[in-house]
Amino acid sequence: MILHHQFIRTAKENKEKIAIKDRMTGATVPYARALIGALILAKKFRKYDDKYIGIMIPTSAGAMLASIGTLMAGKIPVMINFSTGAAENSVYAQQKCGFNLIVTSKALLDKIKCPLLEGMICIEDIMKSVTTGDKILAALRTKLPASRIISSLPGASEEDTACILFTSGSEKDPKAVQLSHKNIGSNVQDVTEVLELTKEDIIFSILPLFHVFGQQTNFWLPLTLGMTAVTYANPLEYKTIPAIIRKEGCTLIAATPIFLGGYLRESKEGDFEKLSLVIAGADKTPDWLREGYREKHNIEIVEGYGATETSPVISVNRRNRNKPGSIGLAVPSCEIKITHIDSGETLPAGEEGKIMVRGDLVMKGYLDEEKTKEAIVDGWYFTGDIGVLDEEGFLWHKGRLKRFVKIGGEMVSLVKTETIIADVLHKDIDCCVVDIPDKVKGASLVAVLTQEIDREQLIRDLADRLPPIAIPKKFLVVDELPKMGSGKADFRKIAEMASHSLVK
Repeated sequence: MILHHQFIRTAKENKEKIAIKDRMTGATVPYARALIGALILAKKFRKYDDKYIGIMIPTSAGAMLASIGTLMAGKIPVMINFSTGAAENSVYAQQKCGFNLIVTSKALLDKIKCPLLEGMICIEDIMKSVTTGDKILAALRTKLPASRIISSLPGASEEDTACILFTSGSEKDPKAVQLSHKNIGSNVQDVTEVLELTKEDIIFSILPLFHVFGQQTNFWLPLTLGMTAVTYANPLEYKTIPAIIRKEGCTLIAATPIFLGGYLRESKEGDFEKLSLVIAGADKTPDWLREGYREKHNIEIVEGYGATETSPVISVNRRNRNKPGSIGLAVPSCEIKITHIDSGETLPAGEEGKIMVRGDLVMKGYLDEEKTKEAIVDGWYFTGDIGVLDEEGFLWHKGRLKRFVKIGGEMVSLVKTETIIADVLHKDIDCCVVDIPDKVKGASLVAVLTQEIDREQLIRDLADRLPPIAIPKKFLVVDELPKMGSGKADFRKIAEMASHSLVK
C-alpha cells in the first residue's frame, strides 16, 4: 500500500462522506474536500527545495492534510513533538534530518508560547495565500479517475519513506525512525483485519500525530479505510472528551491508559454507549482501569503492544479472544520470538527473555545507519522489552530491559513493582518506580506517587508479594507525573525529580 495513493482511491469512492470532523475548529471535511485540500497543499509544498518538511500541528484536519500534501509533493513529512519543548525539538529535527521548512500553526505557537523559528511557516498563512484559481484547478483534478490523479504525482513505491518519527526520548536522546509506506500500510491492514474494523466505524482521534500510535491508528487507518475521524487536539481535556464521544457516536477509540483513566473518571452513564472497541496501548493497562470500564460502561478494554520502530502494532488482543493482562496475539504480518538475554538462544513458550520481531512492520531503519545495524540483525528487531509467549501464543510484557536494575547482585523489574503497587492500592493513583544511586547497594528504589498513602502499610502489603530488594523504601509525592506527549511516563524526568528531592 502506498498511503497517499490509497487515500486518493478512498476519497474518490467516498466523496460525500465525512472524512474528518475537527472538534477544535468546527470544520467538517468530506472526503472530496479533503482531497482538494491535500492537492492544494501539495502544489504549495512543491515550491520548496527541501526533501523533508517538518509538520508541527496538533491532531486536526490541518495536520492530516498537510502530511498527505507533503507526500503528494514527493517529499517526506517529519513529525515534530511540540509537547516536550517545541523550539528545542524543531531545531533538533532540522539538524538531525537536514531540512529547514516546518509547517506549524500560529494558534499552536501562541498557546505554547513558542517563537516563530527560522524555517517555520504557519498553515494559516498558507491557506490565506490559496487563490480561487488554486481551488478551481484542484477541484477539476479531483474529477479525474484515481489512477490519473496518482499518475500526475511524483513517482512513489512501497519502499519509500512515508514519514519520520522520533522515539520518545523517555530514556535517552530521540532517534529518527524512517517508516515506509509498506511498514505503515501493512500494519493498517493487519489491525483492520484482526480487530474487524470497517469504513462504518467512527474513530475518536485524539493522539498526537508525532507519536506512532496516533500516526497509524488515528490518521492513516481511518483515512485509507474510509472511516470518519473525529479529531480533538488536546487529549487531556478529560471533562470535555466523554461528551464529544457521546455526541459524535464514536464507535472506536485508541489511547494510552493515562488518557483512558481520565475519560473514565469524568464520564457519565451513556457517554460510551456507542463505543464497541476501546484499545489501550503504549503503556501497561492496570487492572483497576479494566474493571472501571467493565463496571461503569460494560466495555472490555483490548490491550495491544508496539513500538515506533514497528509501525507500531506488534500484537493485540481480539474482540472475542481477549486475555486480560496479556498484550495479545501477533498481528498477521509479524513474527515474534523470545530469546535468552545473554546467549540469544530462542526460548520455548513460558520462558522469559528478549522480545524480538520481524516482518513488514519493522522500520526501514534509523537515519543513523550504525544504530540501525545494532537494532536489526538478520531482519529481527529487538524491541528493548522483556516478555514471554504462553502456550496459546499470547505475549506477556514483563518490562523494559532498561527498566530492570541490579540491586545486591539481583535483577529487579521496576515494572513488576509498579504493577503490584497498583494492584495493592487498587485506586486511580499514578505510580512510577525509579532507581536512584545508593552507596551500599548500588541502587535503591523510589516510588513516585500522585497521592499521599499509608507508606508503612503499603510496605507491609508488598512484603507478601515481592522480595525485600524489590520493595521501595523511599517515597515521593507529586501533583502529577511528568509525561511524554503520548501520555507515557517520562522516566528520565521522574528519576531526576526523585534524585533531586531525595539524594542529599
